[in-house]
Amino acid sequence: QLQLVESGGGLVQPGGSLRLSCAASGFTLDYYAIGWFRQAPGKEREGVSCISSSGGSTNYADSVKGRFTISRDNAKNTVYLQMNSLKPEDTAVYYCAAGFIATMYPSDFGSWGQGTQVTVSS
Repeated sequence: QLQLVESGGGLVQPGGSLRLSCAASGFTLDYYAIGWFRQAPGKEREGVSCISSSGGSTNYADSVKGRFTISRDNAKNTVYLQMNSLKPEDTAVYYCAAGFIATMYPSDFGSWGQGTQVTVSS
């Protein structure tokens, strides 16, 4: 069974940084595109960033471009989301998901982690 586990969330002040990790177990990430999504209370889940299986193609939501960076280390079976210059509006539960196409649409991803809370507040 494909299993993804997110970590690295927490409470950070505006302008701060966090690095989220998405670790896979039970399968090799090499063949999968990975997406990062987030969901704030009362809002729909939205795509934040995605990366192709090779790592050669990435995409970002306009709201995070220039602040977030997605990367992957297939040797460690892990995908990262480096988040800099965090804003209060980045507060949400962040999820990673595995799929076959690197898109920003949750419906394109079949395996999901349990999520990690990111709170940006002073």
